Amino acid sequence: MYISIVIPTYNRLPILRKCLAILEKQSFDANMIQEYEIILVDDGSTDHTIEWLADHKNQFPHIKTFQQNHQGPAAARNLGIEKAEGDTIIFIDSDLVVTESFLQAHADALLAGAEKTNSDRIFTYGAVINTCNFENPTSEPYKITDFSAAYFATGNVAIAKKWLEKAGKFDTQFHLYGWEDLELGVRLKKLDLKLIKCPEAVGYHWHPPFNLEQIPNLIDKEIQRGRMGVVFYQKHPTWEVKMMIQMTILHQILWGILSLGGLLNEKTMEPLLKFLIAKGKPQLSLEIARIFLNWYNVQGVYQAYRESKT
Repeated sequence: MYISIVIPTYNRLPILRKCLAILEKQSFDANMIQEYEIILVDDGSTDHTIEWLADHKNQFPHIKTFQQNHQGPAAARNLGIEKAEGDTIIFIDSDLVVTESFLQAHADALLAGAEKTNSDRIFTYGAVINTCNFENPTSEPYKITDFSAAYFATGNVAIAKKWLEKAGKFDTQFHLYGWEDLELGVRLKKLDLKLIKCPEAVGYHWHPPFNLEQIPNLIDKEIQRGRMGVVFYQKHPTWEVKMMIQMTILHQILWGILSLGGLLNEKTMEPLLKFLIAKGKPQLSLEIARIFLNWYNVQGVYQAYRESKT
């Protein structure tokens, strides 16, 4: 097995350093994994990512770096697929820190899954644990909020390159935030690929503790996710996709009630969010903020859908 780890990155140099360092320390059975490479695609970063990698290239013998103008993760991952020499591709994000047994865990699960299903139409999905601990991200325990029911998500997934090519790779219409991986998952499901859970392949997804300064960016992401959700639905106009992107009357009613029709927003809830952060509960503050963030998402979906009909 020859593994290509494809990582798109955009202005994440501090955590990227940790991500790449542990990928150079992988422990695996050489009879099973003959070789691996790290395909890093810089999506137009302005934080000197490329310069830093050039200055430290001797520390990262497995890395092959490619650059593109800022086009989004779908285009970056497609470039990574094109440049990958491996027969197996593992996608992770550049803010994910894995364990030293990460590659071996995916390889074991792929081989066991193929034997169990008597087919190579499989892919493995590892565990993703969210953490705010920058100094020691792998110390974070698994939490119920880390559970994901996604079929295909690129935070931590391993799949044969041939299936990505057969499915048509990522759709670059998804140039804003969200849905490009789940949309590809719909096409992979049509090829009858089976998801094999691989909890032993653990990745720790780092993000800074929630603070009020992040809110404008989070709102913008939810609006973008709403707009890309409509692109998703136009490609796959099913009830399942409508539920995924929150484009139903049920979601309008739910988030409309919870947000009091938008009255509970970033301004009116600021005192409560600030209080919780001051009490050392930034995660609880973020979960409460999701009330109005989801309302923005639903509004974004329906605005984009109306625009698509004009």
